[in-house]
Amino acid sequence: MNTTPKGTALPLLELDLLRSFIAIAETGSFSAAATQVHRTPSAISMQIKRLEELLGYRLLTREPRRASVTAEGEALLGFARRMLNLNEQALSRFYHPELSGSVRLGTSDDVGTRILPTVLSSFARSYPSVQVDVVMARSKDMSEQIRQGELDLALVTSGSHAPSGEVVHTEQLVWAECAGGQAATLRPLPLSLAGTGCVWREAALAALDRAGVAYRIAYVSEHCAGQQAAMEADLAVAPFPRSLVRKPLKIVDNAAGLPSLTSYQIVLERSSNGSPLVDALHSFVIQSLANL
Repeated sequence: MNTTPKGTALPLLELDLLRSFIAIAETGSFSAAATQVHRTPSAISMQIKRLEELLGYRLLTREPRRASVTAEGEALLGFARRMLNLNEQALSRFYHPELSGSVRLGTSDDVGTRILPTVLSSFARSYPSVQVDVVMARSKDMSEQIRQGELDLALVTSGSHAPSGEVVHTEQLVWAECAGGQAATLRPLPLSLAGTGCVWREAALAALDRAGVAYRIAYVSEHCAGQQAAMEADLAVAPFPRSLVRKPLKIVDNAAGLPSLTSYQIVLERSSNGSPLVDALHSFVIQSLANL
């Protein structure tokens, strides 16, 4: 524990140190946190050392494959989050014009459930007077709504064909199944898919047809949760983004003999609406997904 002589000014906490500390606390990993804050693991390790020396307490317990927060680290975590949030609010006051009104944003199911909440939360802090009306629908339907001016922006999924908007994220598709399950060994292969027109569905069926693997469509759901439920029950396998494959799911082993899948893209489409509100959300979404 550090002590400061009476009348001496206390040192200042650096926001970069706090940002790295929060990243480690939330990911439980120095390497994952390093990727998140765009630094090397050794660099953020030095940052945590400086922070611990400054405060005079051990903030993290380092284990072979995980870093956990100590009691003193838990106490700092709340302060750190509030300080970064206040910093963001202060900068937004000067960097962003005061905007108000509403903007219409469409999103596909996978983006809406795993990516969009964080984006919208940050946007709301920067533009508290802007209302974002979110519609979750199939990509091809949202593209039509963009053309009709019913949506201002839409995050849609796209395959190998030339996208009609701006590519903001690319991710590999993999075969997923329940850990310890047998569905991937069955022939015809039982599949859990979205409806016709889904990029994941088209990629999976095309790959199976090229490889000559017999299959049957066992379950159809427009929502990732529905497709995942069939996998967790070991009733089917499904094409999934690599980042969505979490326990109790796993990537199907090569021994199952399934063909490799292509990557897919998340594309930001925009209507002809050129309002400052749409400009603001457009820029914010691009920046957020670039850091994904």
